[in-house]
Amino acid sequence: MLSPRHGDESIEGMDMGSSSGSPMMMTMMAVFQNEMATPLYSEAWTPTTAGAYAGTIIFLIVLGVVMRLLFAAKAFAEARWLEAEMNRRYVVVQDKLPVAEQVMRDDASKRAILTENGIEQNVMVVQKNTIHARPWRLSVDPLRALLDTLIAGVGYLLMLAVMTLNVGYFLAVLGGTFLGSLLVGRYYSTLDH
Repeated sequence: MLSPRHGDESIEGMDMGSSSGSPMMMTMMAVFQNEMATPLYSEAWTPTTAGAYAGTIIFLIVLGVVMRLLFAAKAFAEARWLEAEMNRRYVVVQDKLPVAEQVMRDDASKRAILTENGIEQNVMVVQKNTIHARPWRLSVDPLRALLDTLIAGVGYLLMLAVMTLNVGYFLAVLGGTFLGSLLVGRYYSTLDH
């Protein structure tokens, strides 16, 4: 191997830029590695034994399952909150038309005849013009925000584990995702995800 001379543009294949003093440009390639002593979240969490590495892998699997459990919990909570809102009793306000009369006077509603098995019924077809946002509620929205924050936090922790490019960590995150979806995926796949 030749030693670099003053003014050379490259040292051992690394581009040093021009001799005019521009900053050194180094290219890092993303390559998976299987080094057992890969730090996770901090230098203090660096497995040095096979048992510590296995424990880290198990932790990441559990964290992946927790992520899917949080998705299912949010879907259950959203369904429960929507059901409670639909079952809420509404009070008629003085000088305001009841819903039935509002429908009759609404330009977006039309009279139609519904026929089923030879039986005809007069019905009113109502077209929704606007998107109805549910009202802010102290009993619902802080819990929704907490669940969203937990989901984001766990997601970022899993992302950081994958970004170490350790094959074991990557497969553990995928394994936890698979196991969590296997356990509770049916609960949030049909609901809001």
